[in-house]
Amino acid sequence: MTMITDNQFEVTAMPREKCGKNASRRLRHEDKLPAVVYGGGKDTIALMLDHKKLAKALKNESFYSRILTLKVDNTPEFVILKDVSRHPYKPRIQHIDFQRVREDEKLHMNIPIHFIGGDKAPGVSEGGGIVSHIMSDIEISCLPANLPSFVELDISEMTLNQIKHISDIKLPAGVESVDLLHDNDKPVVSIHMPRIEEEPAVDETAIPISAEVPAIAQKSAAELAAEAASKANEKASKKK
Repeated sequence: MTMITDNQFEVTAMPREKCGKNASRRLRHEDKLPAVVYGGGKDTIALMLDHKKLAKALKNESFYSRILTLKVDNTPEFVILKDVSRHPYKPRIQHIDFQRVREDEKLHMNIPIHFIGGDKAPGVSEGGGIVSHIMSDIEISCLPANLPSFVELDISEMTLNQIKHISDIKLPAGVESVDLLHDNDKPVVSIHMPRIEEEPAVDETAIPISAEVPAIAQKSAAELAAEAASKANEKASKKK
């Protein structure tokens, strides 16, 4: 069972003895979710959870970036959500991985970026630009006690064609950006003018003449001269 109370998450799971594709398929037919928990210097344990309750918990953004309490046989331990496998086209979860947490080991996690002040940015309110979110989350490294649920980036003073990078995000104490540790200051957000879709130019030379020009204009000068001479001869014969 999965319970959410004041953004504190507790996941209750049962150990499963049978593993493999066939066993996992049978679990899914029973609306159960196959899972594993590993790390922390302990053995990997195969688990099963209630699919509906876990799917509901996954709708909460904080579930992905918080330390969770996992209870197996009523024994609690701290874990983080490490991986979620989803069905390619059905709203179903196929498998889920948890990783045990140790107080003295740093975590590497992706946490969401909350952008604030976008409607007040001069590039939007005065310049007519739009905000483009290049990144929606950031990979951080920290001890479990310092793990934030999200980080904020104030873009209220951004001007048109301005770009903000990871280095512009103020991280809490004890939290580091994994990208910046590798000197990779990626762009996070920009403000630019919306792209205007132009209608494709029509190549008039490619249009068949017969579709656009009267039939008389399609005749060559020689043909027109021959027709005029023929009509003159007919008139002369009638006069005779």
